Amino acid sequence: MSIGEDEASSSRTSPKSPHISWSDSYTKAHEAIKSLSPIVSSIPPALSSSETPASCLLNNQDIATQISTLLRHPDSGSGDNRLCRWLYDTFQTNEPDLHLVVLRFLPILAGVYLSRAALHKPLAGFECVLLALYAHETASRKGQALTVSIPDLSHPSVYHESKQNPKNSATELNIAIISPSLEPYGTVRSTRRARIVGVALEFYYTKITQIPIRSKIEFCEFCKIWAGQHGDSYKNYDDHDGEIQEQGKKQGRILLPWELLQPILRIVGHCLMGPSNDEELFETACGACRSLYERALHEINPKAILATESLFKLAKITRNSRDIDHTEIEHTKVIAI
Repeated sequence: MSIGEDEASSSRTSPKSPHISWSDSYTKAHEAIKSLSPIVSSIPPALSSSETPASCLLNNQDIATQISTLLRHPDSGSGDNRLCRWLYDTFQTNEPDLHLVVLRFLPILAGVYLSRAALHKPLAGFECVLLALYAHETASRKGQALTVSIPDLSHPSVYHESKQNPKNSATELNIAIISPSLEPYGTVRSTRRARIVGVALEFYYTKITQIPIRSKIEFCEFCKIWAGQHGDSYKNYDDHDGEIQEQGKKQGRILLPWELLQPILRIVGHCLMGPSNDEELFETACGACRSLYERALHEINPKAILATESLFKLAKITRNSRDIDHTEIEHTKVIAI
């Protein structure tokens, strides 16, 4: 490439980040693939020669399967684990497309991490990646809470007359906190674990439309494990991860405080009612919703019951709507024949 061509290439910028040139993004993605090579068993040739390496890395199912298997390995969470180091370094490139690659594996990373937390295994590798995601969100939000304005039902709507005297408009503002303000954390303690993982899942949710469907299916499968409702979910673990298999629900079932449950339900809600028509994703999300609802009922947690029951009812409505659409399609086919 000539000097003039190189300058022209460098002047092109990524549409997602004006401060990162196209050539920098391309180089960082190929460097990530190169550094991944000694960690996985094989790199598909199409990945190494791709003109869109970050996108190919995100969507390549062969690589996804290899990384997912490694994340389930008994030593995957240790501080010297090479894959955790790769995920951390890849995220720290600050390349948006590579952020997606790391987020794609968050369901398995968080799922295995939370399920193993009670085993008191070395988890510094997992925690390093989770803290990187948490720090990114803390910086992006400038530590501020995420809020939304909602109508105050104690006041009449603009479409109805009221015999009461109008109140000060300031009193009509009702702010709901979606996610509380963030404090910078350098370590993961048991009291912070749910918050840190919850914020990482909130980050995942902001990018969920760009995340491959398989990642969302994996997330919903872990929801069943976390809820402790379906011991059969453990059959997906590798045979050498026997401690979790033997303990079953006891080890997989985790505490579900609101700071963790809320982002979980938002993600499951997208899987149920998002734009994807993937049948496996929908059915897995329905199962996750059912498990979380049963868990809330078992614990007699009013807030969790209200949220999970509402989502469960929406899942039924969505299912009925999908069944009607399928019936109409089949009817149209018969008429056409």
